[in-house]
Amino acid sequence: MTTSKIVVVFQTQSAIEADVVRGLLRTRGIEAITSIDAPQTIFPLGGLSGASLAVRSEEADRARELIEEFRPEVSLELTSIRDEFRSVEGAIAYRFSDPGLLEHALTHRSRAHEDASGGVRDNESLEFLGDAVLGLIIADRLFRECPEWNEGQKSKAKAMLVSTTALARIGEQVGLGEHLLLGRGEEKTGGRRKRSLIADTFEAVVAAVYLDGGIKAADQFIERWFRESLDAVRQGELAAGLQTDYKSALQESMQARELGLPRYRLVGEAGPPHRRVFTSEVVAGERKLGKGDGRSKKESEQQAAQQA
Repeated sequence: MTTSKIVVVFQTQSAIEADVVRGLLRTRGIEAITSIDAPQTIFPLGGLSGASLAVRSEEADRARELIEEFRPEVSLELTSIRDEFRSVEGAIAYRFSDPGLLEHALTHRSRAHEDASGGVRDNESLEFLGDAVLGLIIADRLFRECPEWNEGQKSKAKAMLVSTTALARIGEQVGLGEHLLLGRGEEKTGGRRKRSLIADTFEAVVAAVYLDGGIKAADQFIERWFRESLDAVRQGELAAGLQTDYKSALQESMQARELGLPRYRLVGEAGPPHRRVFTSEVVAGERKLGKGDGRSKKESEQQAAQQA
């Protein structure tokens, strides 16, 4: 595409509509470049401005003809997406202007890798953004609501509030696991029940809300789902709920039944360097008792002990 002039052939307010049309063009042998028209502010009040598709100039007329020809099919697919995710919107108490952002947030990389059209994007970039948005808003809450706390106290509270355990708990509460878009392999290995995956997806949903409705919508969304935990952490109650020592509890239980001591072993690592996910198993002799994921080896062992 570098030797030809690039021409914009399609513009939309919906990122998912751009993905659908891009997939359509690809099936007809036309490669398109997607540009997200983000607002020119760090904290937009109203989310994304839209998306554009561009193709080589010699393919522009054919691309426009195809887009016009298949416009009814594209409209039907968008309606189908809206209907499919309405129950998720009800569960998380947020209605998307662009439901494609929600689909993007729920799409695990295993699903994207299995799609041959190139029109499916995984949620890892949204996880990255959601982590930052969530961290900012939680930090702002702690700054305003706990002025008497020192930096160390605020940092510890923030770490608890945005931990994998805390995010997975909210994700499980709204039933995110039931709605994850997974590849066949991840489905077979129990991806819908992996707490690290549910936590990552919740971060992606935070980013989707931010991109859809802006910083105000994200702030309201986080207030809804974190108010109880924020109040608890101020009263010193959250740590007990989030930091249950499942390893000690399992060891005490096994010793009481004269079953010996549990052993932990690392059985897998996945994800990019800045988002590593560790998988550990807990065993008694050669019998596997439980398996868990976490963003550290210690956390994965705690999750394995909880499952045992």
